[in-house]
Amino acid sequence: MSAELHREIARRRTFAIISHPDAGKTTITEKLLLFGGAIHLAGAVKAKRNQKSATSDWMAIEKERGISVSTAVMTFEYRGLQLNLLDTPGHNDFSEDTFRTLTAVDAVLMVIDATKGVETQTKKLLDVCRLKRTPVITFMNKLDLEAMDPLDLLDNLEKELHMACTPMTWPIGAGKEFQGVYDLRDKTLNFYLATERGLANEREIIGDLTSDAAKAMIGAHQEQVLGEIELLEGASEPYDEKRFLRGQQTPVFFGSAKHNFGVKELLDCFCDLAPTPQPRETVARVVEAEEEKFSGFVFKIQANMDRQHRDRMAFIRIVSGVFRRGMTIRHVRTGKDLQVRNAMTFLARDRSIVEEAYPGDIIGIPNHGTIRIADTFSEGESLRFTGVPNFAPELFRRVRLKDPMKQKQLAKGLTEVCEEGAAQLFRPLIGSDWIVGAVGSLQFDVIEARLREEYNVDAAFEGLGLQVCRWVTLADASKRDAFENAYTRDLFTDGSGNLCLLTETRFRADYIAERNPGVTLHSTMELH
Repeated sequence: MSAELHREIARRRTFAIISHPDAGKTTITEKLLLFGGAIHLAGAVKAKRNQKSATSDWMAIEKERGISVSTAVMTFEYRGLQLNLLDTPGHNDFSEDTFRTLTAVDAVLMVIDATKGVETQTKKLLDVCRLKRTPVITFMNKLDLEAMDPLDLLDNLEKELHMACTPMTWPIGAGKEFQGVYDLRDKTLNFYLATERGLANEREIIGDLTSDAAKAMIGAHQEQVLGEIELLEGASEPYDEKRFLRGQQTPVFFGSAKHNFGVKELLDCFCDLAPTPQPRETVARVVEAEEEKFSGFVFKIQANMDRQHRDRMAFIRIVSGVFRRGMTIRHVRTGKDLQVRNAMTFLARDRSIVEEAYPGDIIGIPNHGTIRIADTFSEGESLRFTGVPNFAPELFRRVRLKDPMKQKQLAKGLTEVCEEGAAQLFRPLIGSDWIVGAVGSLQFDVIEARLREEYNVDAAFEGLGLQVCRWVTLADASKRDAFENAYTRDLFTDGSGNLCLLTETRFRADYIAERNPGVTLHSTMELH
């Protein structure tokens, strides 16, 4: 391994931010960008159309509704490190995008609303992190509101998520009296001045808890704060790097993303604790980041980031080696070589040409319809990275085109939007209907809006009686024709040409499986 590669790997941190909707995830994303100098003004996310929208929310529907519906990739520098941040959708209806994004990161920042504690979507996302043993750092947000007691928040997290908690900071006051945090690592009180809330780095640091200066800032609550910190230092579980890296222990920070309380302490500690780019498994072997030859996999496809060029971008997580502009890499699934002259890095929709990129970096390359989610690129070796999932949708709609003259535009729009992976496209073995499947109803609103905005297609989504989707594999491929003839009305193909069973009830799916011993039905499928 060259010294350059070693140095660049050591300074990379690639992570995702996850949370339940409205926990403040996108707000803290902007504050991290603010500290990194990537932006100069952080605007809170608002649902109103006339309010400033988040930097990471660039779609028209995101700005309109004040929600994140697509993973945004942002790269910025901080303390000599390169941070690759992926801001994921918090809404359950877009969980597939989030699940796949988690395959591309080495750590996770989990944001919890301190007024509510652990919520449903947080549990689901943590289950995915746990399966992959992804290290998790927790930020208890909204301490400037009437939040739960900090000790109760720790207890809630441990019980709901089954993870040991190690506080790294501790709040001083709460609600309107929230003044700042005590940093348990360097034993300092960090106070925030009311007149400077929202600025990137204005705070007063006091090193002695018992000093007159500390008493002047804390006031009557000094004894309570001293008692809580003494309790924490004696009773809380000490930080264990091995347990953290296995996803069994989470360092916990307290603060308010809206007012920048506790965010710098979080970011500084994150840079110290989060792992450098980690190895990834392929079907044949484990690929280490330090290997000299380039390899990477596609975890996301996004259409129309640049409306003027109607482009599609494939997002690649670099696993090993160095990407250099103009180099030739192999698209392993197709066996074709591709010379890449215009790979991009991102700050949400804003982009710049990549000259060089290293393990942990996320680059985007133009996709002209040949690249799929989970595809592998390498310098010639036939690798196939594993672990990128596809989940069976739970809701289904038939697409009705209002203008029959726009069939081609509809086909192009549906294909490109569903290639991104948040929804899935199905065609019946007999017939010409377009069927869209998704895990949540809001996804249909997004697709309808994007068809109209990005493809000039006016379409409606009609309900169907279908409720169950299963991918079909046959032990004996020669019996496929007979199976298709027997169950034609239940069978469809997905966007990749895989055979699928779509039925009204789970009973019928089980019945078909029982009647056909060589047939296996799958509710999830690994993409490759």
